[in-house]
Amino acid sequence: MTPPAVDDGRHPAAAVLCGLGTAQGDLVVSNAEIAERLGVGDDWISTRTGITERRRVDAGTSTADLAVRAGAAALKSSGNAAVDVVILATATPDHRMPGTAPEAAARLGLCGIPAFDIAAACTGLPYALQVAKGFIADGAAQRALVITVDRLSHLTDPDDRTTAALFGDGAAALMMRRGHRGEPGAVGPVILGADGRHADALLVPHGQFMRMRGREVFQHAVTRMSQAAEEAAAAAGWSLGDVDRFVPHQANARITEAVGRRLRLDGGRVLDDISRLGNTSAASILFALAHAASDDRLRPGHRVLLAAFGAGLTWGATTLTWPDVPCVADLPDPSHRLEAAR
Repeated sequence: MTPPAVDDGRHPAAAVLCGLGTAQGDLVVSNAEIAERLGVGDDWISTRTGITERRRVDAGTSTADLAVRAGAAALKSSGNAAVDVVILATATPDHRMPGTAPEAAARLGLCGIPAFDIAAACTGLPYALQVAKGFIADGAAQRALVITVDRLSHLTDPDDRTTAALFGDGAAALMMRRGHRGEPGAVGPVILGADGRHADALLVPHGQFMRMRGREVFQHAVTRMSQAAEEAAAAAGWSLGDVDRFVPHQANARITEAVGRRLRLDGGRVLDDISRLGNTSAASILFALAHAASDDRLRPGHRVLLAAFGAGLTWGATTLTWPDVPCVADLPDPSHRLEAAR
């Protein structure tokens, strides 16, 4: 087990990223498949969303299945199987009760420790990070496993032009350890917010498909992510000029571009990862980080600013200096990488 970090006032205890794992859906769903059903051309989807294809799971794959794959990958990445708490962020639990986290934890061999779900939709990552920081800061945990996972394709109406092309399925997970605020990987101050007055702008009623007022969600997403990002950078003592990489929730390429423009960050510093995965909800930021690290767009020492926005309405942002940590990707069986049946 990692030895406790001593909070001596000069080096306060912090939650430090020490492992990263991902698990994407098995089925590749092209724009052509969706466009045909909607009666539009392929470019109608790509120009509006930036998405060319997305990964989805079949009906037999549960949220827990994806969570276990990503969690195991993060544990492997960290090189240490010790975990004191499992925090799972999802909008698509397998059951109304119990939560998905206890099952995922048990299947990972992590019985007897706290394991619970957080429901903050696409903002699940910053909410979960704040909870993990709390466990670690007060000494309740030395190591926390944070899993972000969603299967929103199963809540999406295939005939709805507003949402049919947007969502993919996937999971990504982080291992966090107790460390010091000054070291690479330490999560900075987390900015969180919510405004339930606009909850019906993005909603999944019981037993129904998702409903979204696209233009309204777009405007809120740009405004709230921009504000939260500015606040998180300031709380960390950074100017926006200090930011090497900005990673917003990958909701829509137009939203990513608009937030980057509002923050006056040039395109090279803004990570856009939506093209081949679609909107993977709470997992999207971690997928973007993993892919950028794998192709050298993200390197150890880079100052990273994260921002998310989701149903609720909810939003959040935080910072960290990227550590030298490998990403372990649990990829689908190549024999399953076929277009989904229409």
